[in-house]
Amino acid sequence: MSDSESLARTPVADPAEANAWFPSPFSLTSYVAPKTDFDGANYPNAYTGGKWKILLIATQERYLKMAGGEFFSTGNHPVEMLLPMLHLDAAGFDIDIATISGDPVKFEMWAFPKEDEAVKGIYEKYKEKIRSPLNLQEVWGKGFSDTTPYIGVFIPGGHGVMNDIPFSKIVGNILRWAHENKRFFISLCHGPASMLAANVETPEGSKFIYDGYEIVVFPDSLDVGVNVDIGYIPGKMPWLVGESLRKLGINPVNKGITGETRRDRLVLTGDSPLASNNLGKLAAKTLLGEVARLG
Repeated sequence: MSDSESLARTPVADPAEANAWFPSPFSLTSYVAPKTDFDGANYPNAYTGGKWKILLIATQERYLKMAGGEFFSTGNHPVEMLLPMLHLDAAGFDIDIATISGDPVKFEMWAFPKEDEAVKGIYEKYKEKIRSPLNLQEVWGKGFSDTTPYIGVFIPGGHGVMNDIPFSKIVGNILRWAHENKRFFISLCHGPASMLAANVETPEGSKFIYDGYEIVVFPDSLDVGVNVDIGYIPGKMPWLVGESLRKLGINPVNKGITGETRRDRLVLTGDSPLASNNLGKLAAKTLLGEVARLG
């Protein structure tokens, strides 16, 4: 490998924090495209009832501390958040955006598809909610009930989600509420790490709600291999999503990233940013079918 090739694979320093790093130029050419595969969001049976809506839980954390002490400058992946939002919005669902403490959503803006007008449009529509989200603790309040109007809980990916959401008691309460009340859980890439929250401070003697579920998720093999080799992440991961999910009985079924989605009961997942458009379609069609059934 030449010196220039080696430099292109070296993570780029984030000047806002000591020992913090953005992905390398080479890795961005591999992972970030100027446009997504968005091919329209046509829902002639769009929801118009005004009752049911989506709760989107995003990360407020910028830096993921790696095993070697380096900080990965991350957040939520914009395509993984915005493309599913685009479909859900087009299907007629209002979307509440919240972070655990109400701090602004952190985005991996280096992954924003700069030539994608559809993604730009949905970002502009929700920019104020993204920059001034709801406080999840206040949203939860004294708890949800069977009349709480969230038909689905959407947690997008990006490595930043690994910081706070999987260890949150409130997220765990919300996921268990969704499971008990037959509401949908939607996630992709590293977002399914949030399923770990359903095991936080569980009632004594209760079974893990996702035991035996099959999902697709970003493969651990890429986070311990190519993502380090090409400088997408600045070092060894602090922990691995798939490995941690398997310990609780969840079965990630994919080996690579192909844009695959999967539904297991009320859980809808996608394998990577490549699945963002597919997952958006699956979620929109599934939720429209559900609200039609509920009347």
